[in-house]
Amino acid sequence: MARTGPLHWVGVLFLLAATILLLITTISAPVINDIGILKVTLTNSSNLRHSSVTFGTFGHCVLDVAPASSDQDYCSSKHIGYQPASIMADIDGTGFGLVSSDSADGLTRAMILHPIACGIAFIAFLVSCGAGVFGSLLGAVIALIAWILTLVVMAIDFSLFGIIKNHVNKDGSGSHAYYSVGMWTCLVAMVLLFLGAFIVLFTCFSARRAKRNTTYKNETTYANSGNGVANTRRRRRFGIF
Repeated sequence: MARTGPLHWVGVLFLLAATILLLITTISAPVINDIGILKVTLTNSSNLRHSSVTFGTFGHCVLDVAPASSDQDYCSSKHIGYQPASIMADIDGTGFGLVSSDSADGLTRAMILHPIACGIAFIAFLVSCGAGVFGSLLGAVIALIAWILTLVVMAIDFSLFGIIKNHVNKDGSGSHAYYSVGMWTCLVAMVLLFLGAFIVLFTCFSARRAKRNTTYKNETTYANSGNGVANTRRRRRFGIF
């Protein structure tokens, strides 16, 4: 079996790093309160209270709610799909049109692709660890599937939370919305998945080509060696030497 070179393991490490980054996005609020894909700093933020809303894959959290001395958070239950437009309308009075609200609410259901992409990226990492040509090829194919899913869900994230971000920042309430950790980990994971898949696939074909070259050289050397011995024996038989 042809073996891949050291470059292969760089691609494998990229796949592992992408898996970890996608996991961070997956466990955003309400799993881990302070990790969000979108974060909104509310107008009642002060030196004593840093109230904000974090929107994640499976829900949201309101951080540092009243009273100021308690430093307590409120998080929604974990479920597929929620209503970020309605949440901001209730918390901060942000106005949303019917189309914007329905679009944002509907797109949250597609965020189930975060854990799916994370799981497929992890499978690609495990398969690629085989380091053989077949393992590299299969790992690269699986990594490309994970990359496509990550690309799709990242586009959905920017579309969904872009709607919320624009409305919050333009409604004049004083609250400020911005993309948070979960968005950037998803973006970097997408890049690493592409690079990892490309490197693993490249090393697969490189190892295959190296194996063919080695086999060809061995066959050529063997053939030349056999002809040399035959010619030497023929010359000795006729008394040339």
